[in-house]
Amino acid sequence: MTQPEEIISSASNPLVKTLKSLERKKGRSETGLFLAEGARLIGQGLANGWQADALLVAASMADRPHLAGLIKDARSAGARVVLAADKLMSRITHKDNAQSVVAAFRQRHLSLDALPQQSGGLYLALYEVRDPGNLGTILRTADCAGISGVILVGTCCDPYSFEAVRASMGSIFDMPFASASFDRFNAWRKGLGLSMSAASVNGTARHDRTDFTTGSVILMGNEQSGLPAEAEAACDQLCLIPMRGGADSLNLAQATAIMTYEAWRQRDFK
Repeated sequence: MTQPEEIISSASNPLVKTLKSLERKKGRSETGLFLAEGARLIGQGLANGWQADALLVAASMADRPHLAGLIKDARSAGARVVLAADKLMSRITHKDNAQSVVAAFRQRHLSLDALPQQSGGLYLALYEVRDPGNLGTILRTADCAGISGVILVGTCCDPYSFEAVRASMGSIFDMPFASASFDRFNAWRKGLGLSMSAASVNGTARHDRTDFTTGSVILMGNEQSGLPAEAEAACDQLCLIPMRGGADSLNLAQATAIMTYEAWRQRDFK
């Protein structure tokens, strides 16, 4: 393997400072970058055509065959490749057992019109989701269930935060998602002729008795407050997920998985 020319050993190096800044939303907003950890995740991003700005590899691991291939792919994609002292990897990721490789990728901000436009598609909309772990897990579920696209409605948490990217397990690179106001989103889904169903405590039909076989959007509410009245009023159907009692609600990611997989089941998992 041809070793990268650059070797970093100081925490004061500008690249290290930039990568560390990506922990904060301000740093991500100013640079337009986000951090991905681990060879599998980074390889997935590169394979899906996401632009890697920089690749940082632990010096003690750089001769591993799987990392050599990753370095080659990153260089071919135009990324800056740098070796770093192992201690710096932990400083950047804020983990004692840091991965042997991290990369800074360019963010993508899609419009609704950039999502797959499928009149018979199955979409997922998240209204002001605030927990990045939930968001990342939902992107992963949507990816597994073949969702056409995810819409982040209103003021949502940052999908490019450390926690969201980690929880997505690579689906951040596979699942197309866009952000929009509720009014813009609602007009878009009507333009595609998509019906809209939401999980709600005000539901009148059990979730498994709601028809998802035609073009549909599943709308899920905020973790604490659910959906506002105006959003529920815009829905064609409010669904109720059965619960036996005790706990008064499901975790948002769990409830979304239940709704999503029911819709996919109705489509014979195609």
